[in-house]
Amino acid sequence: MSLISFNALKKQSFEESQALQQKSHSLIPGGSHTYAKGDDQFPETAPGFIVRGEGCHAWDLDGNEFIEYGMGLRAVTLGHAYPPVVEAAYRQMLLGNNFTRPATIEVECAEELLSWIPGADMVKFAKDGSTVTTAAITLARAYTGRDMVAICADHPFFSYNDWFIGSTPMSAGIPQVIQDLTVKFNFNDVESLKKVFADHPGKIACVILEPAKYEDPSHNFLHEVQKLCQENGAIFIFDEMITGFRWSSGNAQTYYGVVPDLSTFGKSMGNGFAVSALVGKREIMELGGIYHDQERVFLLSTTHGAENHGLAAAIATMKIFRQQGVIEYLYQQGERLRQGINQAIAANELQDYFQVVGKACNLIYATLDENKQSSQAFRTLFLQETIKRGLLLPSLVVSFSHSNQDIDLTIDAISESLKVYRKALESGIEKYLIGRSVKPVFRKYC
Repeated sequence: MSLISFNALKKQSFEESQALQQKSHSLIPGGSHTYAKGDDQFPETAPGFIVRGEGCHAWDLDGNEFIEYGMGLRAVTLGHAYPPVVEAAYRQMLLGNNFTRPATIEVECAEELLSWIPGADMVKFAKDGSTVTTAAITLARAYTGRDMVAICADHPFFSYNDWFIGSTPMSAGIPQVIQDLTVKFNFNDVESLKKVFADHPGKIACVILEPAKYEDPSHNFLHEVQKLCQENGAIFIFDEMITGFRWSSGNAQTYYGVVPDLSTFGKSMGNGFAVSALVGKREIMELGGIYHDQERVFLLSTTHGAENHGLAAAIATMKIFRQQGVIEYLYQQGERLRQGINQAIAANELQDYFQVVGKACNLIYATLDENKQSSQAFRTLFLQETIKRGLLLPSLVVSFSHSNQDIDLTIDAISESLKVYRKALESGIEKYLIGRSVKPVFRKYC
């Protein structure tokens, strides 16, 4: 790992990345397999491809080094290429990775995961979050005999499948009849959910939401949602892709004292290895089994869902979390980062224009323009300036590998970047922004 200072402007070149970007777009729609990693989410002067990571540092195709805070869209919680996890996966691969019958590690991983989650009796593994959230919807529909799904409108992503994407501006290709089955309510607004149930009596199969995003539930919101689900015969589902293994106690349902019927996990669970899980109450989950007398549900039958090396990585990751106080460290380093950035914000008198938001373990930032309105252009400028100073910063999410030195170098680089932000507010962003602005992922046209 480099010990060079990250607060000075770097001599950067992105020539090789830019050349490969042209090729990638000719081979891959959007040039990336994840929209959030796409070129339209970063400035024009940005690394196009990452070739190596170690801890919280990443190196791009052109050899530029960055302290990273996206951490694989929050999936890499311990650090890139974290040796004990890589070694566990490697040892498992030497034994074989996929067999004709279940492997013993499937039972081992199921026991380890369920030990973290109160009220969860059974688990099915898969490779990504979209797959398991969709499986939860299928189970809820089968269990209730209903078709409609209520989703939280304030939470940006639940699945790439039709039941969710049909509710976004990118609904092309999804039949209207499918779109009409998904309805929305708002976080911390019980009345909005009451209206959903009132407008569609006896039709809502389930309610799905993240238990928290950047603000905590208020006025017993989660408990009230659970009560409404029980009163209306709907299944209560938590999407814990982000809160799982990041919130205190390892999950939000323990943290907030609310046990849903079903919940989904992934991301931090495998430190970047492809593994996700649907967990829940036995009476619902067993519909996907073979020892009951009810109509069967085809539930998560995937060739690679329980791929052995991914489960080995998950077991190693979960044990490290327990043994080394990982979550406590995330809060500690996140708070150090927050306080340092807030001091830089105050020094530049930017309190109304740049803000740090969320729990210390899951921080993001908000960029506002001269009218104090949310601004993609100013987000682009901030990304541009922090990239110049050796940061890759789509969010402020820390990992177990972010040392005090990494955090302090980051604060220095952000402080310098905010000086440019202040100048842009005073004399016009067009004087400082290079190229086009970043764009929202969910938009109807390019």
